[in-house]
Amino acid sequence: MRLELGHIYIKDIQFAAESKIEDGILYVSEEAARAVALEDEKIKSVSFDIAKPGESVRITPVKDVIEPRVKVEGRGGIFPGVIAKVDTVGDGKTYALKGMAVVTAGKIVGFQEGIIDMTGPGADYTPFSQTLNLVMVCEPVDGIKQHDYEAAVRFAGFRVATYIGELARDLTPDETKVYETCTIKEGMEKYPDLPRVAYVQMLQSQGLLHDTYVYGVDAKKIVPTIMSPTEVMDGAIVSGNCVSACDKNPTYVHLNNPVVEDMFEQHGKTINFVAHIITNENVYLADKQRSSDWTAKLCKMLDLDGAIVSQEGFGNPDTDLIMNCKKIEAEGVKTVIITDEYAGRDGKSQSLADADPSADAVVTGGNANQVIILPKLDKVIGTLDYVTKIAGASEETLREDGSLEVELQVLTGATNETGFNKLSAR
Repeated sequence: MRLELGHIYIKDIQFAAESKIEDGILYVSEEAARAVALEDEKIKSVSFDIAKPGESVRITPVKDVIEPRVKVEGRGGIFPGVIAKVDTVGDGKTYALKGMAVVTAGKIVGFQEGIIDMTGPGADYTPFSQTLNLVMVCEPVDGIKQHDYEAAVRFAGFRVATYIGELARDLTPDETKVYETCTIKEGMEKYPDLPRVAYVQMLQSQGLLHDTYVYGVDAKKIVPTIMSPTEVMDGAIVSGNCVSACDKNPTYVHLNNPVVEDMFEQHGKTINFVAHIITNENVYLADKQRSSDWTAKLCKMLDLDGAIVSQEGFGNPDTDLIMNCKKIEAEGVKTVIITDEYAGRDGKSQSLADADPSADAVVTGGNANQVIILPKLDKVIGTLDYVTKIAGASEETLREDGSLEVELQVLTGATNETGFNKLSAR
């Protein structure tokens, strides 16, 4: 597959009577965007705000972060099986609005939603302090169930992001990057001397508001399979989970997966990037065994030399991570695993819930239990009503001076396990 990804850099966001993009400025009609968001009757109201890097602004509880994109040429559309029809994507031409994001927020759904600080020490840990954020705060109708509320806000975010992305359809990108993959046979003939490497991406799929969707299908209903790495750039994988904010993969991260980006950068130079394998994270042992067996089987069938395995979440999924690692290594395929740590506030506890000698090449996204003090900021978009209930917080979180004492868990993307963050260790 060959995908041309055009970057259109957004320098500012402003509210206006008409939605458009001119000279790098995104003008948003609140009325038009609200109409798009309110297409679902489960949302009673929605308000929009803008948060810019360096402003004294805190956004919480954050549900998803989405980069607006538009499919200009090729099969299908953005977010296939969710917004667009179920066509295989990943080829043709797509435009992405860089430097900005649509952020969904509002009343808490699950206890593992996060915070984005646009300034201060918290901003150093979340990558989304560096984006211009169009924030939509959604108010659900009374009496709605948690999973219905989550789904309503999720789809509203995708609709608004698609609406914003469409504004770029007739523009000329500031920059274009080309991503091209070979067939298995072509790759072996073209790069006979390069190690054959695949990316194994574990998708959060434990249910109970811990779901990820592939072409609109709940990932816990899939068996491991192979994708072209360019499919994710068109939104083939989207977030629908409320796993801890620090290591959740918002939809923005799926669209801009740094493992995929880095492997493309090395493709044809130091490695032959063979495939993108997706697998799920399960609750029951039999399901864990099935998925890890299949993942190892696919690695063997592809005749790989190496695999990079990334996790999402912590605790129970640590078992899936180690099972994948052990079984892939047992097939003679060298692995590198990407995870984060829950090593206690002092950093001295066991980092993962499971371990094995075969997991001897590990990249960490940092210790999620590390404590940080977030100062009181001038403005809150959303609400602080639930700030003591977020994973990584406690009843003592909100201090008398308005500051917050929390673990890095509460900050969206702080210890992201694809490396879409600023922390690691050595």
